[in-house]
Amino acid sequence: MKNLNTTGIILILLMGLMVKQEIKAQSFNDPDNNPHDIVYYRPSEQTRPQIKVVYGRPAAHDNEVFGTQIPFGQIWKTGSNESTEIKFYCDVMFGNKFVKAGTYSLYTIPNKDYWIVILNGKTDTYGAHFYDPKYNVATIEVPAVKGQKMENFSIGFHSKSYGTQMVLAWAETRVRIPLYTEERLISKI
Repeated sequence: MKNLNTTGIILILLMGLMVKQEIKAQSFNDPDNNPHDIVYYRPSEQTRPQIKVVYGRPAAHDNEVFGTQIPFGQIWKTGSNESTEIKFYCDVMFGNKFVKAGTYSLYTIPNKDYWIVILNGKTDTYGAHFYDPKYNVATIEVPAVKGQKMENFSIGFHSKSYGTQMVLAWAETRVRIPLYTEERLISKI
């Protein structure tokens, strides 16, 4: 009888451990505090995408994000968490620089009146911690202008007759990066 009680206790303990393991296997890491987004550029709804951007969307702590929350003159991952990645499905002119189709990390160096925008060939990196300028593919300088207040960092596209602008927007700051895809360039010839 004593052996039966010991065996029963051992079985109950083993079952408890199994249930605990199953519960632990069902748990997830805490979600990121900042949401992530994907934005595509398509010349029209009927066409395939030409550009895709995957980025984190941090929230503003105040109206003066740049210079406080994001320091001026320092490399920034252009979003939150993982480095922002941009995929060009076709060759593009990135500002005045020719860039082959492919996937790149997008970094910026914000300044009060202008930003330095960098395409870097080293992808799948966390933040700007692993930024290495030897992998830079293109670097351009664009003006920073004032816009309507935006709580979360956002990236979008604005088409013009002469090309496309990738717009970086956060708080009251707007940066427009000129992009010219093959299709846009050929249609102007």
